[in-house]
Amino acid sequence: MQLTPGISAHDLVLFLESFKTAIIADLHLGYEEALKFEGVLVPRFLCKDLMKRIEPVLVKLKPKRVVINGDFKHEFGTVMKQEWRDTLRFIDFLSRHCGEIVIVKGNHDVFLGAIASRRNVRVEKELWLGDILVAHGDELPVTSPKPKIIIIGHEHPAVTLRSGVRAEKYKCFLVGKWKRSVLIVQPSCNLATEGTDVLRSELLSPFLQRDISEFQVFVVDEKAQELLAFGAIHQLE
Repeated sequence: MQLTPGISAHDLVLFLESFKTAIIADLHLGYEEALKFEGVLVPRFLCKDLMKRIEPVLVKLKPKRVVINGDFKHEFGTVMKQEWRDTLRFIDFLSRHCGEIVIVKGNHDVFLGAIASRRNVRVEKELWLGDILVAHGDELPVTSPKPKIIIIGHEHPAVTLRSGVRAEKYKCFLVGKWKRSVLIVQPSCNLATEGTDVLRSELLSPFLQRDISEFQVFVVDEKAQELLAFGAIHQLE
């Protein structure tokens, strides 16, 4: 589905058509091991399931470049064994589908350089592609040029849709304005959680610390692996 001219979304993957670049965000690999240290035991399936889910999209799109838009790994203060294993495994997986991988560093990506250097993967604080800025979203941009389009992650946007007593939360893309730029907010690729309900929760990203009621909501339908346009946020409240 086209989110704005030249930029389309395919399941959890954003695609910049003129740059042949696919962008995914907030994988939080190693999440299961972090849960184990909190006393919650879950199977270690996230990396395998994510590769299985996005591989058909990458095969279809044939990107020249894949950008991981922040929070590639989960743990803040160290690099856990599962993070080493899963991040390298995921980089190897992406390498089979594109010629270049770039990681935009997120707030969870402590010591990420040590991992990236194992595969000669470039790590950037923010990435410019023409007049498009890709930034994680935990901080406002540090560069002076005014982008036409800004793409962020960090927020893990989702919406809870209700029908009678039934309520289900869905990952979603958000499209709106930040100053004079078009702002696109990507959902998290962590398949263990749906994310933050933008209709009811306090939002974290400084890009979203304002009225976002006019932002358009594009819900990710997991079963069909397609997007559904649900209109503006204020129409869902």
